[in-house]
Amino acid sequence: MSRPRTISDASVTDTVAALLVQTGPGGLTFASAAAATGLSPATLVQRFGSRDALLRAALLSMWDQADRETAAADAAQAISAEGAIDVLTQLSAGYGSGEAAAEGLLLLREDYRDPVLRARGAAWNVALATALGRRLSDDAADQQRLGRLMASQWQGAVLWWGFSRDGRLTDHLGSELREWLSALGL
Repeated sequence: MSRPRTISDASVTDTVAALLVQTGPGGLTFASAAAATGLSPATLVQRFGSRDALLRAALLSMWDQADRETAAADAAQAISAEGAIDVLTQLSAGYGSGEAAAEGLLLLREDYRDPVLRARGAAWNVALATALGRRLSDDAADQQRLGRLMASQWQGAVLWWGFSRDGRLTDHLGSELREWLSALGL
């Protein structure tokens, strides 16, 4: 008969996700995860089977968090072009000084490599484009296109800001996205 779990798998993956943000995927070992969670490496192996399975579970937990944050931003912001900017600046609030965004690129690399994680990213893209697009157009055909393009503009603006790091990221994003909307006549 097995012992009852005192720490849920969800709690473990949330803790490992926080560890990944600090160390990147290269720093994830069963020993580092054990130190962070308080569970033994053997327990983690028993639960997840392999380091790659633990990494995937933690990254899926991060996608779950992105889904929750996107839904919350979508519910909180006005249905307007300015509301679309507010959705994206709200989602960017945790990027910090730029180092966190740079570390996030290492995690994104793992998402690109794993088909399950890539599918989660693709699904998030649709959800985000929907949230943005309904703020940019009343035409259903234009909503996904404009939402997807705005999300691309947002990520590009984050990337380019990461090189200069002039000013606060959220201020930079607001300026860049307003300029983009103006160029489109929105």
